[in-house]
Amino acid sequence: MSKADTIPLGDIMPKKTGSVDPSDFPDEVFDLYSVPAFDTGQPEALVGGKIGSAKQVVQPRDVLLSKIVPHIRRCWVVGGNRGRRIIASGEWIVFRNQAVEPNFLRYLLVEDRFHAKFINTVSGMGGSLMRARPSYVSEIEIALPNPTEQRRIAGELELADGLRRTRRYALELDDTFLPAAFLHLFGDLEHGTGEKTELHEVADIITGYPFSSAEYVSGGDTIKLCRGANVLPDRIDWSDLAIWPKSKTEKLENYFLKIGDVVMAMDRPWINEGFKVTQIRPEDCPALLVQRVARLRGKDGVPNEFLYHLLRQPMFTRHCRPTETTIPHISPTEIQSFAFRLPLLPLQTRFAELVSRHERLRSVQRESLRQAEHLFQSLLHQAFST
Repeated sequence: MSKADTIPLGDIMPKKTGSVDPSDFPDEVFDLYSVPAFDTGQPEALVGGKIGSAKQVVQPRDVLLSKIVPHIRRCWVVGGNRGRRIIASGEWIVFRNQAVEPNFLRYLLVEDRFHAKFINTVSGMGGSLMRARPSYVSEIEIALPNPTEQRRIAGELELADGLRRTRRYALELDDTFLPAAFLHLFGDLEHGTGEKTELHEVADIITGYPFSSAEYVSGGDTIKLCRGANVLPDRIDWSDLAIWPKSKTEKLENYFLKIGDVVMAMDRPWINEGFKVTQIRPEDCPALLVQRVARLRGKDGVPNEFLYHLLRQPMFTRHCRPTETTIPHISPTEIQSFAFRLPLLPLQTRFAELVSRHERLRSVQRESLRQAEHLFQSLLHQAFST
């Protein structure tokens, strides 16, 4: 091949991959490349009797591109032979050519400019019904440099990708530290003997102001509104932003949020990531609290950091049972009546200091991840800019 041949993807899509119905071999173990297994980075090792339908037969070094829910960029390379037949679900488009470096192609297939073309091949209406059409994908042209250049590009991208994966893993691993420290310092606050304290005794708890959406504005001198839709586990998401004119805030002093305030969504309080409770960070202010969001502040020296991590404990989520209505919600009374064994204030303060040191470390780690992500995206753009 020349240094940068342009070819249609159809040239590296096998006409037939072969198929097998694993249920015909109920006791044989297969390596199955399924869409759910993609997030684990490893194929599923399953006996044929547990695999429901016919699958494609694939080979080591094949490149698989998911055609379902295409905005999620799923692409991986079939690994080496582990002594089992290798199969893949029909949701993968298979690419196979000995002249193509698999990792080079994998990165090319998730790069922004290719992805824009890939999205244009999609049919179906939303969500899991959306699918890329392989016949259309086969017509997309890609620039394919010589094998030596492919390996060089793939090697650089793999190093940068490995760096960002390491940074991301460090943050994920660090997520377990504070919950473990909470349990170590305070022990079981739910069971045992002794008098319990209700949450309203140690926290100032209010719910938000009933702003009218008809009075939301789109510009001018405004302030953000913290609604239930903005509250996520461990962060505020302002992408769905509602704003209010500052000229109408003169009687709303009680609803201004402060750095460190604990906020909790009372409607639809759980999502996949967990319980919708977080603390207000400097970048979240100024903001006003909206109806159906609760705000907690510690009383008598009780640190907000202790309250926040208390609300993340399983004992609190067991206490709060959302009403089974059209919109599940937690009542203010349930929040206020939550009872627990209150640790000594010096222990609470020690935990708050630990949280502060930990957050400084997390800031450094997040910046390291941001830089690693930027490096990878820059190299990816540069690699496929011609």
